[in-house]
Amino acid sequence: MTTDCKLCGSPTVKIKHHVFNIYYRCTNCEYIRKDKSFFLSPKEELHIYDNHNNSIDDPRYVEYFYKFLNDAVFDFAPKGKKGLDFGSGPSPVLAQILERDHDYHMDIYDLFYAKYKVYEGKKYDLVTSTEVAEHIKDPISYFRLLKSLLKEEGILAIMTLFHNNDDDHFLNWHYIRDKSHISFYTLKTLEFIAGEVGLEIIHSNNERYTTFMLDRS
Repeated sequence: MTTDCKLCGSPTVKIKHHVFNIYYRCTNCEYIRKDKSFFLSPKEELHIYDNHNNSIDDPRYVEYFYKFLNDAVFDFAPKGKKGLDFGSGPSPVLAQILERDHDYHMDIYDLFYAKYKVYEGKKYDLVTSTEVAEHIKDPISYFRLLKSLLKEEGILAIMTLFHNNDDDHFLNWHYIRDKSHISFYTLKTLEFIAGEVGLEIIHSNNERYTTFMLDRS
């Protein structure tokens, strides 16, 4: 029995790892998802996130975000400087950097650490979502929500490490070792999602960083 892709409905190839469970790779849009029987519970997810000890006082972690900002944000973000960091984690370092050093006014939202949906009824010049997409069970709904939060000239910048569409490489890839990672993408996957939700990709380094705007076509 074949399992259809949860994004585009195309046939998938089953990938089985002896430790890190079962995955399905789409033969069309290249989306890979973990079999839902191996999803963690919210409590198990939170335990993993609680072990992320990051701080704005850690120069290596700040540099990690600056690589993202310099590649995917600063050359594209409009002047309004009202931003949302969606999935800010236990330490909202990205939002702190943008507020402290770049005159942004940032809202934060996180499923576990900043649960109030501060974004409701608002539009933003910049929406960031770093290392979140790989945790998402329903990418179309996730991207559709983020798209709905953009101003007319606003940008969405995401960070998630791309797989290289090679099953042998995938089975040895460090990114699947985090058991909370359930969705994996390539640029082709994100292009499909963008078309589905009304976004346009205006930049990608084809590895980890991708920038979107509203599709005006």
